[in-house]
Amino acid sequence: MNRSQLVSDDFKRVESHDCPMSTRAAPADSPCRTGKGRVAIQYHTARFRLVPQLAKALSVPTPAVRKPGAVWTELPRPASSDAKPVEHVRLGYARASIARQSLDAQLDSLAEAGVTRVFSEEISTRATGRPELEAAVKLAGEIRSSGVAVTLVVHEHKRLGRGIELAMLAEELKASDVGLEFLTGELKGSHDPSGIVFTVLAAMSGMEREYIRDRTLEGHESARKRGKTIGGAGVTDESMLSMALHLRDQEMSLRDIAKRLIITTGAKKGQHPSPATVMRMLSEHDEQAAAAVST
Repeated sequence: MNRSQLVSDDFKRVESHDCPMSTRAAPADSPCRTGKGRVAIQYHTARFRLVPQLAKALSVPTPAVRKPGAVWTELPRPASSDAKPVEHVRLGYARASIARQSLDAQLDSLAEAGVTRVFSEEISTRATGRPELEAAVKLAGEIRSSGVAVTLVVHEHKRLGRGIELAMLAEELKASDVGLEFLTGELKGSHDPSGIVFTVLAAMSGMEREYIRDRTLEGHESARKRGKTIGGAGVTDESMLSMALHLRDQEMSLRDIAKRLIITTGAKKGQHPSPATVMRMLSEHDEQAAAAVST
């Protein structure tokens, strides 16, 4: 297939939808138009991204048959055309842990839900940045700004994040007027990101993470008292403690402190300690300092 044939197929698929640009609307079977009333050189992004096959295209050029640059006029629809304007776009997001999970079940679920495009990534829950989620939210906002309703569809709420992360995402979706839908789990169904249910969800998911962390630290402390080394208990040293204390005095979070520290010995040499290890190291120091003062 040569390029001219590909372009022909592209523009036919794009023009099967009305252009969602509210200020320069063009009906199905007509090219896009500019604000000055000319035939656009290329189709508007919000329009060609409604076509699954072209979702990743950087641009879709308007073919010569549409006379790009000429004065725009609405073209008649074929008598047999039953094309309907797209009124609602469903974008999907899937995330799995790199080491322990598979994306297959989530992708199958999203496909059955009829999403227009799926953004997926294998990335840890602890990662501070999620490029594909950010891309999905950005595209959803772009499409919504063109006048088309958009819903972000996710297999389960835990795929999005917990606590403050979930609350921040809710604010972003609310600002863009983008809906949210979970396909399974306790909150299966459609939700308003600005609603009370979503707010409570964010708080509860944060509490869940804190509970797991506290139980883990209790287990580490119990093992330490019995003379056992768990996890990163053996990776800290006086130099690391001194730096951690200095950074804590600057009111840095445990996560940020951990990113500034480097393990200097052992199998994890050159890596960063976990926030839990930093918390335990600082807690032990505080306990020792308090005991010294009391004596």
